[in-house]
Amino acid sequence: MSKRASFLPSVASQQPVEDTARVMDKAWEVIQQKTFTKWVNNKLDIRGVQHIQNLVDDLAPGVTLIQLLEIIGDASIGRYNRNPRMRIQFVENVNLALEFIKQRGVALTNIGAEDIVDKNLKLILGMLWTIILRFTIANISQEGKNAKEGLLLWCQRKTAPYPEVNVQDFSYSWTDGLAFCALIHRHRPDLLDFDALDKTDRHGNTALAFNVAEQHLGIPQLLDVEDVCDISKPDERSVMTYVAEYFHAFSALDKVETAGRRVAKFAEVIASVWQMQHDYERRVLALMDAVLLTQREWQSTQLTNQYSATKQRGLEFNHYKNTQKREWVTEKREIDSLLGNIQTKLKTYNLKPYYPPEGLTLQDLDNIWSELLQNEAFYHRSINSKIREIKESLRKNYAQAANDFQQQLDNISSEQSLLDGDLDIQLKRVQSLQNKAKPLDKILEKVRLLDQDCIDANTEENDYTVYSVEDLTFGLDLLQQAIQKKNAFIQNQIVSRNMTNLTPAQLEEFEQAFRHFDNDNSNTLSATEFNAALASLGIFYDDDVFDQVFSHVTSRQEQASFEQFIRFMVSVTEDKSTPEQIRDSFRTIAGDKPYVTELELKMCLVPDDIVDYLKHDMPRSSHAEHQDALDYDQYISTLFR
Repeated sequence: MSKRASFLPSVASQQPVEDTARVMDKAWEVIQQKTFTKWVNNKLDIRGVQHIQNLVDDLAPGVTLIQLLEIIGDASIGRYNRNPRMRIQFVENVNLALEFIKQRGVALTNIGAEDIVDKNLKLILGMLWTIILRFTIANISQEGKNAKEGLLLWCQRKTAPYPEVNVQDFSYSWTDGLAFCALIHRHRPDLLDFDALDKTDRHGNTALAFNVAEQHLGIPQLLDVEDVCDISKPDERSVMTYVAEYFHAFSALDKVETAGRRVAKFAEVIASVWQMQHDYERRVLALMDAVLLTQREWQSTQLTNQYSATKQRGLEFNHYKNTQKREWVTEKREIDSLLGNIQTKLKTYNLKPYYPPEGLTLQDLDNIWSELLQNEAFYHRSINSKIREIKESLRKNYAQAANDFQQQLDNISSEQSLLDGDLDIQLKRVQSLQNKAKPLDKILEKVRLLDQDCIDANTEENDYTVYSVEDLTFGLDLLQQAIQKKNAFIQNQIVSRNMTNLTPAQLEEFEQAFRHFDNDNSNTLSATEFNAALASLGIFYDDDVFDQVFSHVTSRQEQASFEQFIRFMVSVTEDKSTPEQIRDSFRTIAGDKPYVTELELKMCLVPDDIVDYLKHDMPRSSHAEHQDALDYDQYISTLFR
């Protein structure tokens, strides 16, 4: 074996021997060259150094190699040839770089500066792998394992919750892209939905992970998707180089947190006595401020004549006694104990005794505490007295509101009962009554709130009124229904008066359909409601035809009024009374069969009671075996002359 073919890098004298068979494989050279080039350029970006384009050509002068080592080693190599032109200058630069690497504990076996200057690709890749191991991977430690084993263990731990991922190496285990996705999801689930991935889409998963890592985590895309997914065995060194970027990206937070905990522990040990004194003063001051603030709030509280507000004050006071006051009692005792512990610790270390500042002594705290107990008792008595005072007022307030509400119901109801005379005048008067009745819902809600106040105050009995909220609600519902029915009746009569070619039965049928589909009680129908009403009356249109019909009926408005609906029904019913037209309608429902079934009638939205009537009145068809077949042709022939 030649000298150059036996290059064996060693990191900290503990790096495993690389498989020499891979040296002969041209595929890994191409992948490593791409990956290492991207890795080098990513490091050069730190100081804005110009990227390299060709690994062997651009590293041969040694300048870029030195700049790379100064960046990742965070140290200056010293003077070197910044613009080398001769081979000897190239060799000098590369020797400086190799010496820098050796000083960092990296043993280079069977490689010299000439190998780099002469552009030996295999040895250049080996040198770069040694640099990557030393400056990127060698410092990875998990449970005492270093470098490759430590990085592998980290990957296995992080991907353990994902049953679809099984990381056993740095080649085959990464070909489906799921391991990369799992690492991202484990640390940043907001960036990637692992459960939603198509687990069979190798290229898609890998590309997604690479893009997310680069755009959101600052991890350079050292690998191409095809380097992982399209070869039988991905290059181990390239994968390790890329995965190490994930480790450093995600472990940076862990390092910061660990350092913070160590600093905090150190400061706690060094300043423990001072901290105890600071805690004592802070806690005494906080307790005093809280106690004084609560007393000022009590003193500034104005108890109103609203029972709910006063009752709330009482509930808040009871809550204070059961929560805040107990916390204060506990805190006061702990403060006493803390001061004793401070004095004990000072004596233990033979230090001067601690004297709390003026205003923060235990005696100062006891004085404020005594004042708190006196103000508590006074505030509690004030709340109870005010509650007794306003209970009677609550009864009177509710009774007054309930009696007034009932009077309004009686007045409007009386006005309605006296409606008479010209229909148009009656319609205006009933609409006026509707306007009068509109505010009653809000007024009733106020009465209900007053009633609730009485219930909250345990004053359900009330000698000032006989009307309960249920009574008033029932009365309002009756009044609203009566006005609505009266309004509908008058409109019906007006339309009936104007539509002399409609029978009362037809008008009633059309009115019922209109009211049934007037879902918002606006006395108008939307296009959807209008179409449904027509269907319930056996009138069907294609979508395009219906749009034209509705636009014509409403004069291009969005809603159809009751009168517009009735006029339309007049126009269509005038054309649908001949025997042949009725026979055609039955034939359409039956799908051109000589008989029609109950199910077909119901599917066309014929009302159930009409279906039952037709079943009873229509003869059975001789063209079908089952009894449900009805002969509409014979039926129509018997009805018309």
